Amino acid sequence: MTESPSVIASAAEPRLTSLSHGGGCGCKIAPGVLSGILRGTTQMPVPTELLVGIETSDDAAVYKLNAHQALVATTDFFMPIVDDPFDFGRIAATNALSDVYAMGGTPIMALAIVGMPINVLSVETIGKILEGGASVCRAAGIPIAGGHTIDSVEPIYGLVALGLVHPDRVQRNAGAQAGDVLVLGKPLGVGIYSAALKKEKLGADGYAHMIGATTLLNTPGPALAALPGVHALTDVTGFALAGHALELARGAGVTVQIDWPAVPLLPGVRELAAQGIVTGASGRNWAAYGHDVALPDSFADAERALLTDPQTSGGLLVACAPDSAQAVLDVFKAQGFGGAAVVGHVLPRGDRALAVTT
Repeated sequence: MTESPSVIASAAEPRLTSLSHGGGCGCKIAPGVLSGILRGTTQMPVPTELLVGIETSDDAAVYKLNAHQALVATTDFFMPIVDDPFDFGRIAATNALSDVYAMGGTPIMALAIVGMPINVLSVETIGKILEGGASVCRAAGIPIAGGHTIDSVEPIYGLVALGLVHPDRVQRNAGAQAGDVLVLGKPLGVGIYSAALKKEKLGADGYAHMIGATTLLNTPGPALAALPGVHALTDVTGFALAGHALELARGAGVTVQIDWPAVPLLPGVRELAAQGIVTGASGRNWAAYGHDVALPDSFADAERALLTDPQTSGGLLVACAPDSAQAVLDVFKAQGFGGAAVVGHVLPRGDRALAVTT
């Protein structure tokens, strides 16, 4: 492949990705470890106004304010997935706002979460990260109204994102019904691109595809939530297509079937995976939930790495009635998501929560 894109930081500064042990949503704590941590926490009584909490590992919390408005609240932050500071800020902000869209909501404001090694990175580099995030918030039509900063060993950036949604249009990840079809809004492969970038094996075209995918705001969310045939909505991030499909299946007590040949992939990622260029998070994901996934005997390790590839600022995954699938695709394509595709079906619960067919 061609050489990786040049880094904007000065020669005196290290690459941003060299300062982090894992980039983007690949930094997430593995699903099995996370469930063990949360199992030991004590919960307060849940108020009736809390429409969505932690019960099904949904994308954001939703709190009913009145008959016409509910507040969507979420936070997301991570370490650098790319070396360009402005692009890092853009990706992190796009990813954080995605959780609001995934609930069917519209963002109204954000707060910045900033942790930077101030003795390692220049004020200019840190400023570019924040400006990248601010540029995405401007595109979403919202202000960054405050935030919090710390001096940290590894660079961290993200947002607290707040939005509004009508209580009747809240989209959970647990509403899928047997007979539904699944539509995925963005192609997979961001984690593999990030691994290639860190190894300096990602060319300029691959980098452009990576930035294009990770900075595309999931704005179709509210329009999808308004369609009567849409039953569940989530976004595909660090737990990969397999992990988020499993959350959808477990929340609804169904089995999700993925038609693997129909799943869109970013250009070149299959070839990179075949070369062994994958993330460590992919293996951790499989170790956490592979027992609940049925794969064909012929399914190659590289394909499994794509199925479990952690996505940063990934696409929306929609479960909808079959006669609504075209309307869902039309919403995606009208907002610039030309790669959206039907990728599977929802079945009555079988032996495994997720089945992959080829």
